[in-house]
Amino acid sequence: RWKKVLYERQPFPDNYVDQRFLEELRKNVHARQYRYQAVVFQSGAVVQQLCSVCVFALTWWYMDAGMLSPQGLFGAALVSSLLGYVLFDAVDGGAGRWASGRTRWADLKSTLVFTAFTYGFSPVLKTLTESISTDTIYAMSALMLLGHLIFFDYGANAAIVSSTLSLNMAIFASVCLASRLPRSLHAFVMVTFAMQIFALWPMLQKKLKARTPRCYVGVTVLFALAALAGLATVSSVGAVLFASLLLAVSCLCPYCLIRLQLLKDNIHGPWDEAEIKEDLSRFLM
Repeated sequence: RWKKVLYERQPFPDNYVDQRFLEELRKNVHARQYRYQAVVFQSGAVVQQLCSVCVFALTWWYMDAGMLSPQGLFGAALVSSLLGYVLFDAVDGGAGRWASGRTRWADLKSTLVFTAFTYGFSPVLKTLTESISTDTIYAMSALMLLGHLIFFDYGANAAIVSSTLSLNMAIFASVCLASRLPRSLHAFVMVTFAMQIFALWPMLQKKLKARTPRCYVGVTVLFALAALAGLATVSSVGAVLFASLLLAVSCLCPYCLIRLQLLKDNIHGPWDEAEIKEDLSRFLM
C-alpha cells in the first residue's frame, strides 16, 4: 500500500498518488463573505476623497474666476477648522488625545508655525512655476490628484497604500494650481485650504467612522450633496457625470464585488507547499 512518506522506498513512481488524493480537496478556505450594506459603508471613504478633490478643484476655480475672495475662504476655513477640532475631541471625549500625549498648546504651536511658514513663502509659491506653461501645470495637477486618490489609505492593507505619498501629491497639486492664482495671498490661502481638506478632514472622518458610524454616513451624504451642488453651478453635465461616478462607487461596485465572490474557486489540498507552523526559534539559539 502506498504511503505518503519520503523516507521509505516504495514500488511506485515519484509522482504517484492513490485514490484518496482528492479527499483532502478544500475550496475557498480563506474566502471572505461580504454583506452589501457593509461594503457600501466602507465605500464611503472613496466617496469622501472623490468629493474632497472635487471641492478643492471647485474652490480653486472660484478663486481663479474672482468669484471667491481669499479673505472669505480663509475665514470659512478657519471657522470650519475650529468646529472640526472641537468635534474631533468631543467624539471620543478626548481619549485619543490623552493616549497620544499631545496637548492643545502643541497643536496651536504647530498651526502657527505652518501658517507663518506658508504665508512667508507665499510669494515664492506664486512665482515658483512661472517658467512652466499653464497647460503643463494643469496636466501635472490632474496627474497628482489622481495619484492622491490611488495611494490614499482607504483602510485596506495593501502595498500600494501610502498616506505620506498621497498627501504629498495632493499638496504638490495645490502648489501648482496656487501658482496660477492672481496674488500671493490667493496662493497662501489655497495651500492652507489644501492642508485642511487633504490632511485634517480625513482624520476627522476616520474618527467619526470608528466612533459614530451613523454620523459618518450622514456627513458623507451631506458632503457629497455639497460637492454636487457646487459642481452644478459650474457645469450641469459635469455634475451629472460626477453623480453617476459616486453612485457607481457606492452602489454598483459593491454589488459587483458580491456577485463576483460567488464565482471564486480557490482550491487547497495536499499539493500546496508545506507550511512550518512550529516555533523553530529554539534551534537558532
